[in-house]
Amino acid sequence: MKNLIVAAAALAVTTGAALADAHSVVRMGTEGAYPPYNFLNDAGEVDGFEREVGDELCARAELTCEWVTNEWDSIIPNLTSGNYDTIIAGMSITDERDEVIDFTQNYFPPAASAYVAMDEGADLSGGVVAAQTNTIQAGHVAESGATLLEFATYDETVAAVRNGEADAVFADKDALAPTVEESGGELMFVGDDVPLGGGIGLGLRESDSELREKFDAAIQSMKDDGTLNELIVKWFGEDAKTFD
Repeated sequence: MKNLIVAAAALAVTTGAALADAHSVVRMGTEGAYPPYNFLNDAGEVDGFEREVGDELCARAELTCEWVTNEWDSIIPNLTSGNYDTIIAGMSITDERDEVIDFTQNYFPPAASAYVAMDEGADLSGGVVAAQTNTIQAGHVAESGATLLEFATYDETVAAVRNGEADAVFADKDALAPTVEESGGELMFVGDDVPLGGGIGLGLRESDSELREKFDAAIQSMKDDGTLNELIVKWFGEDAKTFD
């Protein structure tokens, strides 16, 4: 669960475009570069856990989803400026974000962040640690005593470890797990897990309270009938944390 540190507050614009009573089409903003939460498949279409969750939420709320991709570092400003109506992009609920945008209840429970390195003896407190820019993982590294090396994308943070620029990468454990597994032993988890954030929710403009209520109801219905847990296990495995 990626966690954005809001660098500067942006004023939310009032718009009725996202309100289902006025328009049935809701533009779902995602990064498209953070598997298995969201990514672009071979056909160039948004895919992953959040694509399935988002489509199901829209169906239950009787809305039509249109998917829009946006780079992570400008994903909140482009929501508040009206370029899309929601953020569904592995975004953890934090107090800092909540000062700028609104959130639904979480559709993914609070989970751990973790360190990955190529050497089990990697220096996590005094070395160089890579993290994606504008995340609270980056904020955590900056406060830990380690030297923070920030990159625009998750893939670049992992590449920094592989090419020796960084001693370790710090990111969502659920995102790191398939990367570690696919590395064939080249990468490994090191150090202790770190709990950050309050789970993942949809981000919306503060003016779109009606849309938030519709998505809240849809998320709750998916929790109640077990659909959300089924999708979590499908995309993150049997050991993934689910809702009670």
